[in-house]
Amino acid sequence: MKKAKHHLAQPPSPQQQRKRIVIFRLGIATLLFLFTLLLFAATTLTSPILSSYILPTSITASITRSLFVESKLHPLPIPPTSDSVPPRLAYLISGSKGDAQALTRTLLALYHPRNRYVVHLDREASEEERRELRRNLSAHALFMRFGNVRVISKANLITYRGPTMVSNTLHAAAIALREWSDWDWFINLSASDYPLVTQDDMLHVFSTLSRNVNFVDHTSDLGWKDQYRARPLMIDPGLYMSNKKQDLFFITQKRSGPTQFKLFTGSAWMVLSRSFIDYMIWGWDTLPRTLLMYYTNFVSSPEGYFHTLICNAKEFRNSTVNSDLHFIAWDNPPKQHPLYLMLNDFEKIVSSNAPFARKFPRNGTALLDKIDSELLSKGGAGRAVPGGWCLGSRENGTDPCSVIGKTTTLRPGPGSKRLETLISSLLSEENYRPKQCV
Repeated sequence: MKKAKHHLAQPPSPQQQRKRIVIFRLGIATLLFLFTLLLFAATTLTSPILSSYILPTSITASITRSLFVESKLHPLPIPPTSDSVPPRLAYLISGSKGDAQALTRTLLALYHPRNRYVVHLDREASEEERRELRRNLSAHALFMRFGNVRVISKANLITYRGPTMVSNTLHAAAIALREWSDWDWFINLSASDYPLVTQDDMLHVFSTLSRNVNFVDHTSDLGWKDQYRARPLMIDPGLYMSNKKQDLFFITQKRSGPTQFKLFTGSAWMVLSRSFIDYMIWGWDTLPRTLLMYYTNFVSSPEGYFHTLICNAKEFRNSTVNSDLHFIAWDNPPKQHPLYLMLNDFEKIVSSNAPFARKFPRNGTALLDKIDSELLSKGGAGRAVPGGWCLGSRENGTDPCSVIGKTTTLRPGPGSKRLETLISSLLSEENYRPKQCV
């Protein structure tokens, strides 16, 4: 009788082992990313009031009334506004190692008592630099008086071109929603950005707009980005590394294009409506979370996630104005990074009519000084840009904002005319509808 042969399982080849390891790492990175998003609201801040995060009763009540709640969920109620009351803007101003002073300067150039500000210095900065930033902000009388500035004390590790940049923006938006209930638009900026108009100019012009409009530079024509950003699979080490910033790393496999949604791309700098932020953070349908999972492994996801979400959500796809409201100088053809702006760019910056510009070098103070004096009427270092709320005298170098009047009083200047010209062009018949999500 023949003996039965024993068929032993063959050990996996080295190539199979590497493939399994890569798939395992991708799965772990995705789970960590989603877990991080769930913890947004629980992140420790300098403000002691952030101790709980409770669903609004309007939403929990609708959940208890029916198993099928999608049609009953809706954006969080926004306080009613009057045409006579200016809107409020919520800003994220973010920076990295060496940006503490630039963050403070940008914040003061953007400051208005009506607005709300979230400041983030990422984990690559030293603890000493973080303390310096906190000292600068806590020592300013205006910030303490109006209580409208929050510094993220538990900093995020941000990887350039990675989804950690998306998570940081969502984190700040969640903080703004939790801390304040009365703002109308969310604007993300960095320490390399600077305003070209006063906040009185901004609030005056935005008072004339629908509170549901979104300024997002976007296109569905991916071009070269399809092969070099959408198809490759990568992992952002910032999703699971705690201290050291590292570059993205890639695997050899590539993926096909999605069929469930249409991809859009564009500028990472946006002005987003409160209603869209509510939808993005609360996510009462599955699209915001589905896209978060997809963009976890997408190169330069900040230039795609928000654009794809707003253009695939039927409630918001017709609310977009195709602009990032920035003046940015590029090489021809454009390279990965924009050009640094210099003093000889001043006239082009002004003639763009944009309310913001980037990218300013850390040591390039001459151009910023010229913007302060000629466009913002800013008195000097350590001072906010004066507006209608400042009633003090300017004599003998006195800070006019040392005496404060009504914060709803606006005193728009030449910047408002430039911004009105830009907005009118963007909303014109030939620019608005034809350049929306297509």
